[in-house]
Amino acid sequence: MSSALLVMDVQQAIVDIVDDGSGYLPRLRRAIDGARVANIPVIYVVIALRPGFPEVGTRNKALAAIAQAGLFVEGAPGTEIHPDVAPRPGDVVVTKRRASAFSGSDLDVVMRARGIDSLVLTGIATSAVVLSTLCQANDLDIGLTVLSDGCLDTDPEVHRVLVERLFPQWADVLTVDDWLTTIAPQ
Repeated sequence: MSSALLVMDVQQAIVDIVDDGSGYLPRLRRAIDGARVANIPVIYVVIALRPGFPEVGTRNKALAAIAQAGLFVEGAPGTEIHPDVAPRPGDVVVTKRRASAFSGSDLDVVMRARGIDSLVLTGIATSAVVLSTLCQANDLDIGLTVLSDGCLDTDPEVHRVLVERLFPQWADVLTVDDWLTTIAPQ
């Protein structure tokens, strides 16, 4: 199985809202660095919407609220990946238009081109991009691992229920440190 680490929606404006001071970014940085040492590709996923929000319909409550607030417009301040976990030259950055990393993006093309059939999921928020991507990837028969402490949510209880109760039904759920031990070169 060929894996990639997905770093999803860890954008400046999102981190500013959600980061709880628990050491999330340094932990995520360890996962990224560990993936690089193990030659596991790191793929970044960002949400970026076009000016005027032509891709946002009124029935999508979450995206309509984002559009109403004028957030996540392509190139706007705050949409960039947080500098503490920024991509390196050669890393792939995928732009999505919905909650799932697959929706409105070319992630599937990147995965096929690189022979990737398994994903390790991290990102903000557990109840949005991580959940949506996990569900879609599961339906596509992609192997899945979720790094429980590599995900963050505005609601700690929702995060807990997802990583402890729901995600284990479809994915291996590990901490960053436990995952790093499984990929460490022998």
